[in-house]
Amino acid sequence: MEPSVERGDDEGRGPGGEVYDWYQRGRTLLESGSPEAAATLLEHAVDAEPGSASLREALARALFDARRYDEALVQFTTLTQQAPQEDYAWFGLGLTRYRLGQVEAAAEHLAMAVAMRPGRPAYVQALREARATLRAREELAEGGGGTVAPGAAPEGPAPAPGSAPVDGD
Repeated sequence: MEPSVERGDDEGRGPGGEVYDWYQRGRTLLESGSPEAAATLLEHAVDAEPGSASLREALARALFDARRYDEALVQFTTLTQQAPQEDYAWFGLGLTRYRLGQVEAAAEHLAMAVAMRPGRPAYVQALREARATLRAREELAEGGGGTVAPGAAPEGPAPAPGSAPVDGD
């Protein structure tokens, strides 16, 4: 069962504390395996400071880990626009698109992450898996077996954004 996010007031306006407190508590919840509770708290933080890349990254990671991929897609996309120099944003966007079955786009984003940080094994592995999926789909289509359904991307061992190292940790 997910821990609840403590309410800061009786009117339900938001959690108690300051935005930095929400961020710290959200990360703690995420790291302890409570992505839904983390997402709830981090949504308040991003609403309060929408220009903060670190808040948005934490929210995107929580949404991904909670398997709320459509919402994670929005956050990672926004993050790549806010901070295009952040390799992790491209990695998260690539993994999210992969989970949504958008494998071609996923491979492009993962390739960007690998180009930015070629030494990250998680990035390289995720890109290999995306490219292998694309090759398998092409071979299946060429062999007359039809096509692989869009969402049929294998779950594979690609790590979740929350499980990969993040700068500053």
